Order: sequence, then structure tokens, then C-alpha cells
Amino acid sequence: MTDIAATADQEIDHSRRRFLTAATVGTGAVGVGFALVPFIKSWKPSERARALGAPAEVDVTKIEPGQMVIVSWRKQAIYVVHRTPEMVAAIGPDESMLKDPASDASIQPEYAKNTLRSAKPEFLVIVGICTHLGCLPKQHFERGEAALGADWPGGFFCPCHGSKFDLAGRVMSGSPASTNLVVPPHAFRGDTLVIGVDPQEGVA
Repeated sequence: MTDIAATADQEIDHSRRRFLTAATVGTGAVGVGFALVPFIKSWKPSERARALGAPAEVDVTKIEPGQMVIVSWRKQAIYVVHRTPEMVAAIGPDESMLKDPASDASIQPEYAKNTLRSAKPEFLVIVGICTHLGCLPKQHFERGEAALGADWPGGFFCPCHGSKFDLAGRVMSGSPASTNLVVPPHAFRGDTLVIGVDPQEGVA
């Protein structure tokens, strides 16, 4: 009888140990899970970033002054222009030639609502779609280009219906387009331009 009782006690003791071990492991796993929630959430983009779509990145060190590259973002052509000091100086002197010089009726982030319409003076980032009927404006950066007139300040010309935009993407008087070219949200992370995020937002 004593042996039987001892065996029963040992079985109960083993059962308790198994239960306590399982409970401890389970509690630890739940604790780790709760600890990971904020960490995993930090990887997730904000609602605004998700709505904007996956961002596009550009190494701006590879864009020579005076050069333009075209990047695809949200199935749109994005023009990135590395403006020279001369190009920057050509922006703004004669605002009487522009329909919306202060960009009041046009679309751009608040940090790009300035004369140069940019977060950095030397870089212009715009959606390369004419605000008239959606054609693709062509770059004509040379001032006084014969085909566009002696007073041409340099900028973009839409071959479809003749809309003209300056080197800040602002629409010029006499153009069918009524608003400036759109400036998408963008941020500079060192030498990398990230299109599709605001400086205050996380990268999507």
C-alpha cells in the first residue's frame, strides 16, 4: 500500500510539474507577443502612406546639374530635375507671365508651396502630366529657345495643345492648362530622394 501511495504521489507531482512548465512557457509566449506588437506596428506605414502607394527612391548624386530623369510612381511619370544655379535664377523674375505664380490654385505639399515649388532649391520634383488633358510635357530648358520665343525662360512645353510651364512647373499665361504641374509628396534622406512620402511620414 505504501508503494502504491508513493507511486500515486509521484504521478501527481509529475503532472503538476508538467502543468506549471506549460503555464510558464505559455505566459512567456503571450508576454513576448504583447512586447512585439508595438515593434511590428512600427514597421507598418501610416494610413496616408499606404494610400499613396509604394514609394520610389532616386539617388540624386547620379543626376547631373541641368539633367532630368523620369521615375515611375503610382503608374505616373515623375520628373526629377537637378536645376543649375542659372536655372534657379531664371525662376520668378517675371511673374506676370504666369497664371498662378503663388500656386494658390495648384496642388503641392505645403513645404513645396514656394516660388521654386521644391523642398530643396536645386531639385524640382513634379508629376510629368499636363494639367490640361494629361499629355506629357517635354523639357525645353534652354532660355530663349527659337521655337518657343526670345522671352522663353526655360521649362516645359506640352506638344499636344501648347501649354507652357516654367522651371518650377508653373503654368504660363496663354496656355490651355489652368493650373501648375502637380508636385508629389517627397522627402530627402541624405542623397536619396523618396517619392511618395512626406518628410514627417515614415517610408511606406
